[in-house]
Amino acid sequence: MEERTARDGTMIAVRRWPVQDPKAAMLIVHGLGEHSGRYDHVARFFNGRGIDVTAFDLRGHGLSGGRRAYVGRWSDYLDDVEDRLAETRSIGTPLVLYGHSLGGLIATSYVTSDRPLPDALIASAPGLEDNLKPILHVLPKLLGPLLPTLAVATGITGDQLSRDPAVGEAYFADPLVLTKATLRLAVEALQAQVTTIRRLAKISVPTLTIQGSEDSLVPPSASALLEPYAKRIMYEGLRHECHNEPEQARVLDDVASWVEALLQT
Repeated sequence: MEERTARDGTMIAVRRWPVQDPKAAMLIVHGLGEHSGRYDHVARFFNGRGIDVTAFDLRGHGLSGGRRAYVGRWSDYLDDVEDRLAETRSIGTPLVLYGHSLGGLIATSYVTSDRPLPDALIASAPGLEDNLKPILHVLPKLLGPLLPTLAVATGITGDQLSRDPAVGEAYFADPLVLTKATLRLAVEALQAQVTTIRRLAKISVPTLTIQGSEDSLVPPSASALLEPYAKRIMYEGLRHECHNEPEQARVLDDVASWVEALLQT
């Protein structure tokens, strides 16, 4: 694990899985409450296909600094992605931005902004919409301005993540996993959903979106919003974390094959 300093001084924890003579580089942005260490097997799979991988813990998550599950401004997330992309771009290969869930919303928000673009986007169960507890929609609007740091349980359960019980067990046994989110983060994410959906037509890089048909955290209609601008793969019967399902090898092979096809064009 390496440390970087964000523009506002927050420490950002970065993990790297380098390969010699990579054909492409990838930056992974994780989801709500988790951290980049949960993507070790994902990174190693892509390493095996010649892809250099970097991931970082979102501010307020994992080993990064900041109040837990809190963000002051949505643009702080975009600043952090921009800085990590700039660093990863120095590898000198085509650069892929991969975001899952909240990370998928952040990544999609990023490519629809006026910031330096990656060469491709992969949006896994992108959080353009969500099925989180209604309280996480109502409370932020009512109390967010007054109690921005109030943390509310997300209500995520292990069986929502994967059909493999070991995934949920490991998730809740992980001391770096957060099971609450602040009202401020919820306010910023809800507004980002609205803004990003309005800007989807600005997507100008090759885009792949993947999702499980039985995802109960992010409705499949979320990835459908990207379909006019992306290749969309729906995995029948899979849940929120396709990369952690028993079929993960097939899912990751599809992603790697899509990247490889791009490199041939």
